[in-house]
Amino acid sequence: MPEISRFLGIIIFMNFNEHNPPHFHAKYGDYQIVVDIETGVIEGKFPPRSLKLVMEWHELNKVELLRNWYSIKETGKIEKIKPLE
Repeated sequence: MPEISRFLGIIIFMNFNEHNPPHFHAKYGDYQIVVDIETGVIEGKFPPRSLKLVMEWHELNKVELLRNWYSIKETGKIEKIKPLE
């Protein structure tokens, strides 16, 4: 589970050998969600405040997220993305 970013107790990661559509995972304590990078559709449950932060980060980093998605599929490598401040 390669970690892409971490902020305010939230861990953002992508898994190797994932299925389409391009997406990332976010974990906060016992909560976990999957976010479609292109549409922002969410699967799973997250506390409302933390979800808002993840979605704000997602909007700021869509291009980098898609770049990481294709990179991890092709080379197995990712680049860290700046955390939300």
